[in-house]
Amino acid sequence: MKIVAIKDMIRKDVPIYYRKLYTGVAVIEMTKGPVDYRIDFSLEYKPTGQKEININFIDAVDYPLVPLNKELKKHILELDEAGGLPD
Repeated sequence: MKIVAIKDMIRKDVPIYYRKLYTGVAVIEMTKGPVDYRIDFSLEYKPTGQKEININFIDAVDYPLVPLNKELKKHILELDEAGGLPD
């Protein structure tokens, strides 16, 4: 399992400045080929400077959620640090 990309990302308008909400489609490379899952995720900045990422799957997932969430969080954090998330 490998995260290929998160496409069609849209940032939702939230009045709280330290929380960003997004929706998109996660493209995940599985053994049977690439699979698309619609997701909602949030990126929240804690007072300690840490970033907390929460992911909700809209589509039913046919894969264990713990490793999938771990890889998606890692990918989202890399996107955020590289400036790849929409403003």
